[in-house]
Amino acid sequence: MTWRDAVVVAGRSVRRRAGRAVLTVLAVALAATLLTSLLIASGAARRRVLDQVTSGGPLTGIEVSAAAASPGTLDSDQGQPGAPRPITEPARRQIAQLPHVRSVVPVVATPVLVVPPLPPVNAKSAGASTTGAPPTTAKPSSRRRSRGFPQNDAEPFPETLIGADLGHAGDLPISVLAGRLPKAGALDEVAVTLGYLRRFGLERSQAKQVVGTEMVIGAPRLFASVGQGQVRGRWTREEIVGVVAQQAGSGDVLAPIEQATLARDWSRLGDDASQFGVDASPYTALFVVADDLGQVGDVRAEITRVGYDTSAPESLIESVQRYVRVVEIVLAGIGFIALFIAALGITNAMLAAVRERRREIGVLKAIGARDRDVRRVFLLEAGTLGFLGGLVGSVLGYMLARALASVVNNYLAHAHLEGVRFGLPVAVLGGAVVGATVLALVAGTIPAQRAAMLPARQAMGDR
Repeated sequence: MTWRDAVVVAGRSVRRRAGRAVLTVLAVALAATLLTSLLIASGAARRRVLDQVTSGGPLTGIEVSAAAASPGTLDSDQGQPGAPRPITEPARRQIAQLPHVRSVVPVVATPVLVVPPLPPVNAKSAGASTTGAPPTTAKPSSRRRSRGFPQNDAEPFPETLIGADLGHAGDLPISVLAGRLPKAGALDEVAVTLGYLRRFGLERSQAKQVVGTEMVIGAPRLFASVGQGQVRGRWTREEIVGVVAQQAGSGDVLAPIEQATLARDWSRLGDDASQFGVDASPYTALFVVADDLGQVGDVRAEITRVGYDTSAPESLIESVQRYVRVVEIVLAGIGFIALFIAALGITNAMLAAVRERRREIGVLKAIGARDRDVRRVFLLEAGTLGFLGGLVGSVLGYMLARALASVVNNYLAHAHLEGVRFGLPVAVLGGAVVGATVLALVAGTIPAQRAAMLPARQAMGDR
């Protein structure tokens, strides 16, 4: 029996038992669909994490802060031995020129007094929760402007204003939860964190209600020569344009660095800026982004040699990678279990076919078919069922993964996060087809061997 004859016999058998063949193909297709969609989804998620790591960004960020100078050292950036070394513009440029440094984003933190809006939510977005009260903003009176801090302890509260170069916001550990980030260079826009919401008893789900309100920010300055010393404020009105989660600094108000610099300089020009925690360093911190995760350690060592303290979430990223790998293994295991169950279905179907076709097997052997010819026919049948099931399953799996990606991307878009992108995973789709075919051949081995070993006389004698 030639290969062509075997293909004809196998094809005729599949068509004659179309119902059973369809059910077997569907079983393989469902298993392949599950495995393919899980592999595509987990692979896309892993690539999203790895792309952020390998191409730089917040995940490869290094926080640089001032460090005490070593005794006996003195340079133009340090006032005296042992004093904290300020982070200056020349130091920023020096760090930016280090090997494997992608970007250096300066951060300025300065103390301010915040006069929140009344009520703290936007009446239009809050709806009935505001009981019809119009949104108002606490405005500093002329008395407050001339005599310093507002005297109403129930309304103002001290806070730290975090200023960052928002022109490089993509390199900073900042996620927008509602609204948007302030425009780079804007002097009348700020964003607040969830800590600001919690101050007023608001939940994360109410973040949008804060967007569009206004707050008044005052930078303090001490005038020791006036009487017993007076504190006066530099007041500015700011629109809250977004709610963010940020780790650029320890503060609940985020603004462009230009705005924070003006507020800090106002406080610094007072008679005793240290009273408010304002130091002489031009920058409070730097956020340095390395080219990839593997170079974070080298960059940190270079920055330490320059003379500054560093911190980076290297262990966190490595843990995330391990957990992603574990998730991939678990998902792949579920898919392979489904394929194994489908293989059992193929084996059962082929065994039933052997029992039903004993006379056919006897006729084939009576006209000269050898054991290997009979084995070839049954393996071709099994392989055909596996191939069709794998082909259908890979297509359905890809469509299912695309549908899941659409749902996930809608969620990420509402959270103002970057979506998951993936192209056509040819390797996964091709692997699913080949894998299903091979698995079907393995599953059909035992039935094919049993059919091949069936004696012709016994097969012909069965009724």
